[in-house]
Amino acid sequence: MAQVKALSKEWANSADLPCHVVNMLNTFPSNLHPMAQFSAAITALNTESMFAKGYSEGVHKTKYWELCLEDSMDLIAKLPTVAATIYHNLYRDGTSIGAIDPDKDWSANFTSMLGYDDPQFTELMRLYLTIHSDHEGGNVSAHTTHLVGSALSDPYLCFAAGMCGLAGPLHGLANQEVLKWVTKLRAEIGDDITEDQLKEFIWKTLKSGQVVPGYGHAVLRKTDPRYTCQQEFALKHLPDDKLFKLVAKLYNVVPPILTELGKVKNPWPNVDAQSGVLLQYYGMTEMNYYTVLFGLSRALGVLSSLVWDRALGLPIERPKSMSTEELKKLVGA
Repeated sequence: MAQVKALSKEWANSADLPCHVVNMLNTFPSNLHPMAQFSAAITALNTESMFAKGYSEGVHKTKYWELCLEDSMDLIAKLPTVAATIYHNLYRDGTSIGAIDPDKDWSANFTSMLGYDDPQFTELMRLYLTIHSDHEGGNVSAHTTHLVGSALSDPYLCFAAGMCGLAGPLHGLANQEVLKWVTKLRAEIGDDITEDQLKEFIWKTLKSGQVVPGYGHAVLRKTDPRYTCQQEFALKHLPDDKLFKLVAKLYNVVPPILTELGKVKNPWPNVDAQSGVLLQYYGMTEMNYYTVLFGLSRALGVLSSLVWDRALGLPIERPKSMSTEELKKLVGA
């Protein structure tokens, strides 16, 4: 507990943003996507990089990991301030995010800056920011951060690149897709949905060439444990919420159908199947912002891995390429 408090205080004491980053965030147009603003601000924080400074001064490579760690700690500290500023500028008429409290933890300071004072929402954010941090290095945002880092770019630039990957619709927008699909389902059928009606709607979705969002995973072959964590939270705090009840029904209906379809390696729900439902319940309805929350969390995992990359002295990554002749052979030209 003493270590947790010390870390929270260290992050709180480093949470302030340089003036040029604040000014940049405050002058972005309102139609610039939250993730574009997020990655741009992270790139601009490169002015604070001790790694870049040390490298330019010829620091020995055995010290790279120390400077990478210092940058990563500073960036993690500042990310909630960046994210909260974006939220207020886009959805709260540019009102102040308030002051950082050194006696609060990382998540509590973040929810306070966002303007949410419900202790349950703070607890949800602690859960959300933990389970979305990272799950394996092959996902786009984690791999991109590692790839850019292999060129010895500093952690600010590496993480900004990772966030550009996370912004892609096939990566960071999954919980939005779930909400849109569930909203469409409710609009067509209503809240008093029978399992037969659900089955009919799911088959209709599949036969139209679409997927059931929130189900399947590239690596897992069982119910995502992060889904289970959120399910336990919902059962405790919002068991009667209509959206949650619908998601719970889907858990019973979707996997057998996907198994019957025979083309899905993992028919079980993933983390995105109900994360958006929980955010909606506590009043965060701005779906375009959800990926920023995802990105804030992801920093914990990918920046930790980046420090290890530098400690282990991993080389620059060079993906395989193909010549024109090889491409011609591939297509029989």
